[in-house]
Amino acid sequence: MNTALITGASSGIGETFARELAAQNTNLILVARSQDKLDQLAQQLQTQHPIQAEVIVQDLTAPGACQSVFERVMQQGLQVDLLINNAGFGDYGNFTDRPLEKQVAMIQLNVTALVELTHLFLPGMKQRQSGGIINLASIAAFQPLPYISVYAATKAFVLSFTEAIWAENKDSGVQLLALCPGPTESSFFEVAEFPTTFNGKTTDYTPAEVVVREALKALKKNQSNLVTGGLGNQIVVNLSRFFPRETIVSLVEKQFRAT
Repeated sequence: MNTALITGASSGIGETFARELAAQNTNLILVARSQDKLDQLAQQLQTQHPIQAEVIVQDLTAPGACQSVFERVMQQGLQVDLLINNAGFGDYGNFTDRPLEKQVAMIQLNVTALVELTHLFLPGMKQRQSGGIINLASIAAFQPLPYISVYAATKAFVLSFTEAIWAENKDSGVQLLALCPGPTESSFFEVAEFPTTFNGKTTDYTPAEVVVREALKALKKNQSNLVTGGLGNQIVVNLSRFFPRETIVSLVEKQFRAT
């Protein structure tokens, strides 16, 4: 039976990955900061499905956090067949008005922790010539986004990084995927403190279950990236092919500006 390690597993897309994989009889290693939520989820999934679910409570922005997660997995004799680097967050506002420590923590979680965990678990997969890694990017990865500038930049990194190592490993037996969802049913906008006057607010959210199922299918096909959410998101990610970047970012600034 395969085992998947999921970061940010206590809610949103991470929790949905856990539920979908448990339904496919995949053992789980659930990583997040919330002990209560993880314990509850693990207990529920083990009751519903013939799986084992381990819980690792860890703030991945803490120094040495990723190495600690890796060592705990190794000490328990577990083999990670699927790594899902889902943990991350955003922050809305004019860059100079937002707390610097929050921006740095965002880079630490969205980028550094993702790179560290990938570097720790990928060698074992290559040695076994099997396994998969899903890194959570976003349609925000395809253009600069004023007022969530650092978040969009971190997702651009995730997309570029994942596609590059996908190419390095495409003949290794290991699948890698940059998952790029659009607006998805989750607490992202609340956590990022988007204002109610946000010009670009939308009610067109893709269910997290749809995002997760499409991602798992794309991983099996060994796609390097997947944009979910329909035609509208496909148009958004391809705008830079047809218009000057200055034009696009100016239009996006107006859409994302709070009125």
